Amino acid sequence: MSPASTGASTTVGAVPSVPAAVPAVDSRLTPGGPGYRRMSFALFLAGVATFALLYSTQALLPLISDGYDVSASDASWTVAAATGGLALFVIPMSALSERFGRRTVMTASLAVAVTVGLLVPFAPSLGALIVLRGVQGAALAGLPASAQAYLAEEVRPKALVTAIGLFVAGNSVGGMSGRVITGWVAQEWGWRVAVGTIGVIAVGCAVAFRLLLPAPRHFKAGSLHPRRLLGTVRDHLADPLLRRLYAIGALFMTVFGGVYTVIGYRLTQEPFSLPQGVIGSIFLVYLVGTVSASTAGRLVGRLGRRGALYLAGGTTAGGLLLSLADSLPLVLLGLVLITAGFFAGHAVASSAVSKTATHGRAQASALYQSAYYVGSSAGSTVGALAFHAQGWSGTVGVGLLAILGVVTITVLGSMAARRTLLANAH
Repeated sequence: MSPASTGASTTVGAVPSVPAAVPAVDSRLTPGGPGYRRMSFALFLAGVATFALLYSTQALLPLISDGYDVSASDASWTVAAATGGLALFVIPMSALSERFGRRTVMTASLAVAVTVGLLVPFAPSLGALIVLRGVQGAALAGLPASAQAYLAEEVRPKALVTAIGLFVAGNSVGGMSGRVITGWVAQEWGWRVAVGTIGVIAVGCAVAFRLLLPAPRHFKAGSLHPRRLLGTVRDHLADPLLRRLYAIGALFMTVFGGVYTVIGYRLTQEPFSLPQGVIGSIFLVYLVGTVSASTAGRLVGRLGRRGALYLAGGTTAGGLLLSLADSLPLVLLGLVLITAGFFAGHAVASSAVSKTATHGRAQASALYQSAYYVGSSAGSTVGALAFHAQGWSGTVGVGLLAILGVVTITVLGSMAARRTLLANAH
């Protein structure tokens, strides 16, 4: 009788067969999948609110100078204080997000920032306005690093550059809409009503963000132990690639912060003499940044990361040189190129940070954001000082030096990568 008919085993003492392991299904979000569109739109709105609030006074600096009877460099501190506050607090806020969750920290940050945004219009003096803007920037510090860490955890790696590009695109829309809206509102009702309007818009974005953002499914709470946090920060700073990416982000933002802090002053002067509403509309060129940021993934796919950074740097430098002309169409074309190059470079560098970090992603992103906003503060302050000393050519000179730094760092990175390949080959 066969074994099958008796139930006997064909092998004495055989170990029962173990079913083959079923590969785990990747439950992270992917384009076209459930929840991806809601997540993208929620973080897009968070990006809109962040940049609209962070730079709400930038297009209004000439009016703020007149209102408080201060210089351009003094008024520029209303921008530098906000970006400086963000740079200072982004690492502590990222640590809180490791412990309490990305969505929780982002929600709390937006809540505080929009509340302060509703108080900003009532600042009785420039000093009070600068303090409020510093608090607002510190509150917003919970957004950028936590958002990138959320995406790195919840989105499949192949879609990460595109997802971060959409968040950066939200930044560009927020920066654009904030400046355009404040320009026209301020022309009719003054700068205080203008920044108050941005505060109300940000409230709507914050509420929609909280309702739309899917609950995290892959977050694992970490420790708030200071020694462990410092160890993670040291690990990231010891990585040569991450250091280069941090420096690139800071240098790109030095250009952008300087140009857009000063451009309003230049366009109010001869030979342009534009009214505030028209100057605010100039910031519609941010739409170019929305496109360049959202297509950064395809750019990296075609040119590689370093190739994309060379292209972004060259585009930005070309825009700076064009902006020297006394022709409004050429100045506008220069701003288009500066904006496109900046947002592409920022999206490429920030997504590379998220991919490079193997642990402590929130801290890795926080260090990038800290460097990025230090660059913004430096750019707005140094750019304004250069404008005061040398006019627009001084601001352009600062920007070109920063782009030279981007190209130099990228070349050094290429050389380091080549040496590593040769060493591995031998």
